[in-house]
Amino acid sequence: MAKTATQFVCQECGSVYAKWAGKCDACGKWNTIVEEAVVAEAPKSVSGKSGRKIDFCDLKGVSEKAFRLKSNIQELDRVCGGGLVEGSCILVGGDPGIGKSTLLLQAVAKLSAGVNKKGTPTRCVYISGEESIEQIRLRAARLGLSQAEVELASTMNVRDILTTLDINDSPDVVVIDSIQTMFVDTLDSSPGTVGQVRAAGHELIRLAKRKGFILFLVGHVTKEGTLAGPRVLEHMVDTVLYFEGDRGHHFRILRAVKNRFGATDEIGVFEMTEQGLEEVSNPSALFLAERRGNISGSCVFAGIEGSRPVLVEIQALVAPSSASSPRRAVVGWDSGRLNMILAVLEARCGIQLNNKDIYLNVAGGLRITEPAADLSVATAVISSLMQKPVPADMVVFGEVGLSGEVRATPQMDLRLKEASKLGFEKALMPTQHNQKKKITSSIQRQELGHLKTLVDFFVK
Repeated sequence: MAKTATQFVCQECGSVYAKWAGKCDACGKWNTIVEEAVVAEAPKSVSGKSGRKIDFCDLKGVSEKAFRLKSNIQELDRVCGGGLVEGSCILVGGDPGIGKSTLLLQAVAKLSAGVNKKGTPTRCVYISGEESIEQIRLRAARLGLSQAEVELASTMNVRDILTTLDINDSPDVVVIDSIQTMFVDTLDSSPGTVGQVRAAGHELIRLAKRKGFILFLVGHVTKEGTLAGPRVLEHMVDTVLYFEGDRGHHFRILRAVKNRFGATDEIGVFEMTEQGLEEVSNPSALFLAERRGNISGSCVFAGIEGSRPVLVEIQALVAPSSASSPRRAVVGWDSGRLNMILAVLEARCGIQLNNKDIYLNVAGGLRITEPAADLSVATAVISSLMQKPVPADMVVFGEVGLSGEVRATPQMDLRLKEASKLGFEKALMPTQHNQKKKITSSIQRQELGHLKTLVDFFVK
């Protein structure tokens, strides 16, 4: 007979302990260990039972091409790999108030106006555990979506949701807002705990796979910016999307960090307006709209986000410091990467920066993780230090090594074509060692092999 037992589970990383502790040894967080009730069952041996034989197949077989449902929001379709695959589970995370619910409400409203694989109108269901029906209707009215054929419900009980959706005529698209508010009544823990999120996610995903509908799960994030709950939830879903952006800016970036049906690190760019989120078809022009040329410390970086080239302005300010430990402030880039670039400039190029305050900013609210931004950052810092502006019609990209060498980056031709399309005429870039990949862009190129050449560029 099953007996009730208790265990102590960390709500940040999911580690299990036999007794309560103030600090989790696995993730280092304090006051995150909560007691949860579990049902302990006697282990059953399967060695004496015969299972069903598994049939194997080879890789040369022909499978039916997956049908993709278009949301008519091109930026969302791009991030998802060209559309929404039936039976897929998509986890959308982001800071509070960033626009997750707004985006998904707009998406289901667009989807409900189209047809599904059978040629019938797409049935969309929006289930909220955070808001009432009246609150959702108010948002829909503000966005001009009141006439959309979207079915609404407000509940937190997973059993009720499964009973409602497990029918022959199941919906085509289901939105759960959010997974942290859902609870499974067979568990004694409260909603949002690791056990509840894991169990609720497992039941909903299993039903979506069996019935073949598209499942959107909205996820909360921690103060560190990672999705709250167990990491197993990110492993269970097919796609993980992060909604990024500074609430002080009107730009929003939808980034795919995991996608079984498309490329990862693909981004979609939106602009938050009074009528909701609007697509940005040319993000490079938008990020550079307020750029002013002939200012020291400003540099245009030609980057690649997924399969899309993006031009963005990198700003640096170098100022004298009287403190024993100069300040290093970074927005939109890795602070550790900045410290590495500064150390290389001091050790390999003889530029003294240990008595300077340095501020670095990626304009527009975009966060850059690509190593190809190293040369752009070094250029902006040297430009600010020497009070000499970078030519307004020049783009810069390249990776910097610890010995000061400038290394080649992938898809250089694609970066140059995007820069040429926006009117840039010059490029500061790494030396092209691979002659097989010819650069077809007619933009004027100045190739660098070492950061000392970059310093000479500003000295002359």
